[in-house]
Amino acid sequence: MPEQQLERPAEHEVYLGLGANLANPAAQLQNAVAALNQLPQSSLLAVSSLYCSRPMGPQDQPDYVNAVAKISTTLPPLALLDALQQIEQLQGRQRKAERWGPRSLDLDILLYANQTITSERLTVPHYGLAQREFVLYPLAEIAPQLTLPCGTPLKALLSKVPVNGLQKLSESCRW
Repeated sequence: MPEQQLERPAEHEVYLGLGANLANPAAQLQNAVAALNQLPQSSLLAVSSLYCSRPMGPQDQPDYVNAVAKISTTLPPLALLDALQQIEQLQGRQRKAERWGPRSLDLDILLYANQTITSERLTVPHYGLAQREFVLYPLAEIAPQLTLPCGTPLKALLSKVPVNGLQKLSESCRW
């Protein structure tokens, strides 16, 4: 009887957005990166520099610290989302009705391989990816030749989105 070969789950390159503006945001992101490095069925491949950005929505909150990470994973998209939300909760994230309000940690799936996903819980590519400097510039740092699932090169998006005060963390932030 021939030996049965087990199919290995496909590995997918995934880009994640990281952001925080409460409870020592730079440390929150560093802890999140350490947690991403421990995700099951996943490998952390790259992490951008930390960037300081102005808040979206209400301006009476501290500036954000943002980064983008690249992982390779065999986790399906919703299982990955669940794992990311668990990391957020472990780091003190409290989900509130206020959109774009202050938070201790926000982890978003920006791109999941070359897939387009639209479900009640998850939209990929992330709905704000193409307009947000705090996503595009860190993403370009680790994946300058990236092309989105729709065929648009990342460089084309960068040319349309101003820096809008985005700075690498080594420069001054107000928080």
